[in-house]
Amino acid sequence: MGRDSITLPRMSATVTPAAPRPTAMRRRSWRKRGDRFGDAAMYAICLGAALLGAAVIVAIAYQVVHGAQPAISKFGLGFITSTEWKPTEQFSVFGAGSLLFGTLFSSFFALLLGAPIAISIGLYLSLLAPKAVRGVVSPLVELLAAVPSVILGFWGILILAPFVKSTIEPALHSVLGFIPIFGEPQTTGSSVFTASLILTIMIIPIIASVSRDLFMAVPSELQDGAAALGSTRWEVIRGVVLPSTLSGMIAASLLGLGRALGEAIAVAQVIGGGTESHLSLFKNGGTMASIIALQFPSAVSAIHTASLYYIAALLLVIGVASNLLASWVGIRFGSAGGAMR
Repeated sequence: MGRDSITLPRMSATVTPAAPRPTAMRRRSWRKRGDRFGDAAMYAICLGAALLGAAVIVAIAYQVVHGAQPAISKFGLGFITSTEWKPTEQFSVFGAGSLLFGTLFSSFFALLLGAPIAISIGLYLSLLAPKAVRGVVSPLVELLAAVPSVILGFWGILILAPFVKSTIEPALHSVLGFIPIFGEPQTTGSSVFTASLILTIMIIPIIASVSRDLFMAVPSELQDGAAALGSTRWEVIRGVVLPSTLSGMIAASLLGLGRALGEAIAVAQVIGGGTESHLSLFKNGGTMASIIALQFPSAVSAIHTASLYYIAALLLVIGVASNLLASWVGIRFGSAGGAMR
């Protein structure tokens, strides 16, 4: 007989999974409930924080407008264009025109000086500086924003104002004295020019930090492609980096402008406390925020207090408008950047 082939039946290797234990099922159920509770709690906290911020803004606006109601009723919109500010107990005349002009004049001059410096700092830190230098300089620039404004004002009184009086103002007047804004220097050093320099120092960290982040967000492929075509480093920055971040730089500058418009203490310490309208950088002046800081604690009458509230309301409108404009420009930048990338 030949060998018989015996075929053995295959045993199934499939193992039936054990039924989950009741304890494990309960744990999973409690975990899902905890996750759902965590999601709801996070949503409620974030919504509450957003509503709280909106409620604070509304409460501030209501209090300011309510305090300004007597001045609004007495002066109307003519308060904005009137340039007289004479707080006396017997006969008071109030108008925000000169203070509004001083606020815009000093802030825009500070922006004119600070924006190019800040953007240059952002370019250097993002594209030109070695990593070791970048790691040291970047925190120092950001720490400049943490210096209290009263300290900057104190430094302006002791150091900057005497230097401006003895050196900068006479030099500018001797060369550019035929221009009205560079008129006759004052003897104290407290002037719109000194206040603008303080504001310049205060807005540089904001614009520099935002600009640095903008420049670092430019796709490296665009820069490498331009360099591969033979562009120099300056041509890459001028032709690729700056055009693609133009809207963002405008938004950063508007944020810095909002910071300058609302500064009170440092400006009040070095601007001189004047209330007259003039075009000279070297004369005493006043801003809306500085006049509130200087005169609100010692207001001579109820209408004086209401007029200061009126100025605060105007300043609030200007500040909110500048920040909303910066946000709008930032949204435009974000959509353009997304399309570019």
